[in-house]
Amino acid sequence: MAVSSDYLDFVLEQLAPVGPLTSRRMFGGVGLYAQGLFFALIDDDVLYLKGDEAMRPDFEAAGSQPFCPFPEARPMAYWSAPAEALDDGELMVAWARRAMAVAAARRKRKP
Repeated sequence: MAVSSDYLDFVLEQLAPVGPLTSRRMFGGVGLYAQGLFFALIDDDVLYLKGDEAMRPDFEAAGSQPFCPFPEARPMAYWSAPAEALDDGELMVAWARRAMAVAAARRKRKP
C-alpha cells in the first residue's frame, strides 16, 4: 500500500490543469482532492479515479480495474486510470474532470 514520492509527484503534475490539488496520506495510500472534492486515490503506485455506473463501461473498455483494498472486500467506486491516459496529459485531465463530476454529484446527494 505504499506510494512513492516520485509517483505522487508525477500524478500531481499530470493533474495540475484541473486546478489546485491537495493530497492527504491515508491508510498507506494517498487521497487526491480538487475544489474540495475527493476524486482520486493512489495505492501501490496506481492512480484510481472515482467512477459511477455510467462511467463503468468506459473504464472497462479502457482496461481499468476497480479498486479493491482487500481480496475479500467488495470493490470501491474507484477505477484504475486508463494506461493511455497516464501518457497523455490532456486525456488524463479529461478523465479526472469526469471523476470530479461524479464526486460533485455524490456530494450533492448526501444530506
